[in-house]
Amino acid sequence: MSCFGNRVSPDLYQNCCNANTLCEFSGNINDLVTEPLYVQKVYDAVLFNLQGMKTVQNQRFTPNIPRNHRVKRVIDIRCKRFFNPANIDDPRNLKLELNTSISGATFLQNAQGQPIQVVGPDGTFSEKILFADTTDCDDQCMGTPIFGTQNISVTGNVQVFVDLLLCDRNNNEVVFTVCTDVNVATATQPLVLTNFFEICMPSTIDTAFLPRFTEFCNTACETRLATNNMGRDLSISQNGEVSANLIIAICITCEKKIVVPVQLCVLSTGFAQISPQVNAICTTFPTLFPQQIKESDTLENCGEVSPEEDEVECVPCCVPCCPVSCEEEAEESCRRNSRNRR
Repeated sequence: MSCFGNRVSPDLYQNCCNANTLCEFSGNINDLVTEPLYVQKVYDAVLFNLQGMKTVQNQRFTPNIPRNHRVKRVIDIRCKRFFNPANIDDPRNLKLELNTSISGATFLQNAQGQPIQVVGPDGTFSEKILFADTTDCDDQCMGTPIFGTQNISVTGNVQVFVDLLLCDRNNNEVVFTVCTDVNVATATQPLVLTNFFEICMPSTIDTAFLPRFTEFCNTACETRLATNNMGRDLSISQNGEVSANLIIAICITCEKKIVVPVQLCVLSTGFAQISPQVNAICTTFPTLFPQQIKESDTLENCGEVSPEEDEVECVPCCVPCCPVSCEEEAEESCRRNSRNRR
C-alpha cells in the first residue's frame, strides 16, 4: 500500500506518511452512546527499566577511510538492534528470553507439567493462568500480593555506526560513515539481567475466569567511545582501517500485568469509519460489521416496524378423493384453527 493512500501528495519522493483518521468526534455529547465490550481488564501492572553493559576493544569498522584523508573529529555514534526479517531464527538477531518464577501463587500446568498458556491481545500464547488461595484478602475486599523473580537472557548482535568528519589534503571536509556488528552475547553465554517484583492479584474464587499473568519487553541500545576521547579510543591504520574501543549499553523496558476477561461499559462515538478509495467499477460494496440492534438503532435504520399479525392458517382440501368439496373442507379447517387459537 502506498504511503499516500487516497491522498494525493505533491511530493512523489516523500518517504514517510500519516495514518488515516479512524475515529472522529463532533464535540456533541449527545453523539456518544454506551457500548458493552468484552475485553481484558488490567488489575495490576508493574514497569521496570534494566540495563546491561558490554565493553569492546579494538572493534574493526568498515569501510576503510579513503586515501589522503584524515579524521578531524567524531560527529556522532549510533547504535541499533540487529534484526534479519528474512530469518527470525538468525542467531545474530538481538533477542530477549524471559524466565519468570512466582512465589505466593502457581502457574496452572497440564498433565505433562507444562504451564497452560492462553492467547493474549497480541494474538499469541502470551498469557499464563495464575492460581492462589485468595480467601483471606477476599474477606477484606483487597487483592492478594504475589512476588516474582525474573531473569532476562540477552543474546545476539547490535549495529554501531560512527559518523566521521574527514578532511583531505586540500582541507575539504566530508562526512564519512563507518559501521560494524558487535556481538553482545551468545546463546551459550548470554548476558543475564535479574530483577524482583511484587504485583497484586484479584480473587480466584469470585470470578468465572482465573487471573492471567503476562509480560513483555522492548530493548534498545546506546554506545559511546570507551573514554570519550577520540585520541585514545579511535585508531586509524596506514591503509585506512578504523578500529575503536566502545562501551555498549543494552537498555530494556519490561512490563508485567495481571489481567482478567471482563465486560465493560464504555462511551463510544460508534464504529470507526474510513473513507474508502474510489473504485470505478463497483457501485456498492458490502459492510464489514453488522448494524447495531438496539431499539434506537432499529428506528434509525428501518423506521417504525409494525408488529407481526397472527394469521389463521387455513389448509384447503386438495385430495381428489375427498368425500366433501374443497370449499367445505377449507371452511371447516379455518373453524378448527380458530377454536384452537382461542
